[in-house]
Amino acid sequence: MSIIDLLSSNSRLVKIAAGDLIFAQGDRGEVMYVVAEGQAQILIDGKAVETVAAGGIVGEMALIDSGPRSASAIAKTECLLVPLDERGFRDLVSRQPEFALLVMRSLVQRLRRMDSER
Repeated sequence: MSIIDLLSSNSRLVKIAAGDLIFAQGDRGEVMYVVAEGQAQILIDGKAVETVAAGGIVGEMALIDSGPRSASAIAKTECLLVPLDERGFRDLVSRQPEFALLVMRSLVQRLRRMDSER
């Protein structure tokens, strides 16, 4: 099961053109995004560190801890994104515990990948 499978069929979609900024490092994070279509690229200090494909998430860290964005995200290709604010995030966690596990797995995979690249 993917995160997309857990979202409501009437979730709002945001279309982002290839090359457009999704969010900037250092910004306040009030929304995370599920990539429904396309690819988003994660950049830290301007350096590409990961490409997130459909079914993946971006921006979850700032939403979880209310800290500033630790990275920027741009649309590598045209993207359809599902924005989730804190209320939507908490609602999904309470209604679909599997969602929380999928987010945690995504965070752990990112952390392990970054540790292995040191």
